[in-house]
Amino acid sequence: MPLLETEHGTIWYADHRDPTLHSPVTVVIHGAGGTHLDWPAEIRRLPELNAVVLDLPGHGRSVGAGRSSIAAYVSDVLAVMDALKLDKVILAGHSMGGAIAQTIALQHPARVAALILIGTSAKLGVHPDILNGMINEFKRTVSTLVSMYYGTRPNESMVRRSQQRLSEFNPITLYNDYVACNTFDLREQIQYIQIPTLIIGGTDDKMTPYKASSYLNEHIAGSRLIQVEGGGHLMMLEQPELVAEAIRTWLTEQTF
Repeated sequence: MPLLETEHGTIWYADHRDPTLHSPVTVVIHGAGGTHLDWPAEIRRLPELNAVVLDLPGHGRSVGAGRSSIAAYVSDVLAVMDALKLDKVILAGHSMGGAIAQTIALQHPARVAALILIGTSAKLGVHPDILNGMINEFKRTVSTLVSMYYGTRPNESMVRRSQQRLSEFNPITLYNDYVACNTFDLREQIQYIQIPTLIIGGTDDKMTPYKASSYLNEHIAGSRLIQVEGGGHLMMLEQPELVAEAIRTWLTEQTF
């Protein structure tokens, strides 16, 4: 998988594009403390998605420092699009990645054909204990975060993998991700998104409750809301076939 030199630094990405397809490329963006592996193969290799799946700076296989604002991550994603010569894309974002996607759709509407928003919100507040704990009690805070990742009946092997991966994260990068989330609020602007939008929310999401997905659906005209029954925050990992089929079905109905 390639490393991409952009004007903002080097970004690692998984390239699942099919050059024979004429559908838009989907740029797939993970959430806070995430990597491309938050998107299982059933989704990132979905032919209809025609995907480029990023590791944001300081995450996964991308080197450098993470950012402390959604605006800075927006600049990174736009730099990737420019470096790959992608004029107009579909943006798929989970949690913080959804915040990045929404912001790009509002600030650069000519470059976004559609949105896929999973486990995200128009506002991403973070409890002060999480922010403080990143600096003062990192191990305990990681355990708290992982306990909020999955639904009411978590897969124990997934929980262990998440615990291990998050424990290896640079604490400052993780802290800055949640600072970026905490300052994100598009509630006064979200109504101005006027492109096809698929919203997927989990009924057991402890980080961005299902009502946040309903709010997006109510304020983005023509959007479609898919409910993942029992889905936690990482519903893509818990129920990959269901999420992949929802994306595939919606994409095949669109005309770009």
